[in-house]
Amino acid sequence: MEALHPSLGIIGELEGELRGKCIVLGVTGSAAVYRSIDLSRLLMRLGARIKVVMTPAATELVSPTLFEWATGYPVVTHLTGSIEHVLLPRSCDAVVIAPASLDTLAEIAQFRASTPVSALAQEALGLGKPVLLVPAMHLGMWRRARPLVAELRRQGLHVLEPYVEGEQAKYPSTELIAWWIEATLTRGRDLEGRHVLVTAGPSREPIDAVRVITNPSSGKMGLYLALEAAWRGAEVTLLHGPLCVNLSPQWRNYVKSYEFVRAEEAARLIKEHVRGKDVALYAAAISDYAPAEEESGKIDSHHVQEVIIRLKQTPKVISVGVEAEPRAIHIGFAAEATTLRERLIERAKKKLEHYRLDAVAANSVVEPGAGFWAETNHVYLVTWRGNVVEIPRMHKRLVARRILDAAKELLEKGPRPR
Repeated sequence: MEALHPSLGIIGELEGELRGKCIVLGVTGSAAVYRSIDLSRLLMRLGARIKVVMTPAATELVSPTLFEWATGYPVVTHLTGSIEHVLLPRSCDAVVIAPASLDTLAEIAQFRASTPVSALAQEALGLGKPVLLVPAMHLGMWRRARPLVAELRRQGLHVLEPYVEGEQAKYPSTELIAWWIEATLTRGRDLEGRHVLVTAGPSREPIDAVRVITNPSSGKMGLYLALEAAWRGAEVTLLHGPLCVNLSPQWRNYVKSYEFVRAEEAARLIKEHVRGKDVALYAAAISDYAPAEEESGKIDSHHVQEVIIRLKQTPKVISVGVEAEPRAIHIGFAAEATTLRERLIERAKKKLEHYRLDAVAANSVVEPGAGFWAETNHVYLVTWRGNVVEIPRMHKRLVARRILDAAKELLEKGPRPR
């Protein structure tokens, strides 16, 4: 029995949807090439087998031996009589080129195949396999590359744009790249041409200059919804309160975002931005109440022993959204302090009817591994057509994927009459 390379033992360590996938990772001569070591390992942890092909320029920056150690497979650095550029696309599911240099983008766009990586891409495209590109280069080169990117997209390739900082068009975080790859390979760009609004995070209602009424929402669920929709081709607007997430701030490169603090600000932004949207997802945890009077300074706790706060209701932001754009698919969220399935579904149905929504995702905030702050969630999705779908506990990016699957189905059937 042939012994397996020890690095293959990490495959599937993390929860993901790449299990059983084979990805060819093309690596080119960009200074960001070392980042692809981490990318290959993360894709493996999400379930994929990774086979690496390098250009001659890339081998001058990082040794092929390091990629072989990382992935557990021999690395292709030049084409031989084994015609690796033909065999690999036939046996694997997709080609990812990261980093993709300007030279490689130009070769692929112009139907040339002078390196192992560009030859690999041309063969994969001819076979109808997905080819995904992650450009990284100096800013001047990136400006020159923009017409190439448009042409590559026209030819059917997927491109994740770099984030620009200073004089560099930089390789995004490996977490964002891996998530984009996973979403693209499992869903494609099935929301292309759609306009999506997402709300995320908590509101903060001031008591005085330093104290607020708020809640433990981190904003993760809403941010995952926004990015998942963007990966799938939608134009996304994210309205968010103060976020507490451990995801790279580079996410701002891929969605339009506007920040609110108070519920009244959230309502104003929703009314302004929801018009013309196809889908609105209300994942923000907006406070139902705010102090009726706000102290102008700080209440002195040394002299004031007891504080009585009179509360007033805040605007119902979901009602604002539904009224402003009744033709959209509106999906609400219900965070409940119960773990009982029947109670969660009952609460979702009440919210569904009260706000005339198309669907409500209900979850428990007291269930371990669900709700506020957790990286995972467990949701019951109830639609106005009477369907109840349980989304078992899984990473919130995967929960977001399934909620957007439901949103796409609702779009195809049309919104509820309002």
